Amino acid sequence: MAGKMSESERDQAVEKLDGWSVAPDRDAIQKTFQFKSFNAAFGFMQRVALAAEKMDHHPEWFNVYNRVDITLSSHDVGGTSERDIQLAEKADRFAKAFQE
Repeated sequence: MAGKMSESERDQAVEKLDGWSVAPDRDAIQKTFQFKSFNAAFGFMQRVALAAEKMDHHPEWFNVYNRVDITLSSHDVGGTSERDIQLAEKADRFAKAFQE
C-alpha cells in the first residue's frame, strides 16, 4: 500500500500531470474533462471505473452531459498517494481516446 505523499511530493507530481490541480481545502487532486457527447463521457467513465476497480482505488466524480469532474484522494491514508497519481495518468490516457 502506498503511503500519503507530502505536500511537496504531491505538488511536484501534479505539476507533471496535464491539467490536474490540488483541490482547494483538502489533500486531493482534481480535474475536469470535457467530451463531445454524453456517450463519450460515459465511455470514458467506464474505462476509468474498470481501471479503478483493478487498483481497488475509486474516484469521486460528477458527470453532467459531456463533462466529468474527478477528485482523487486516498481515504485509507488521509490524503494524496501514488495511487492517485497513477489513476490520474490512466484517466488522461483514456480521455484522449474519447476526445478525438
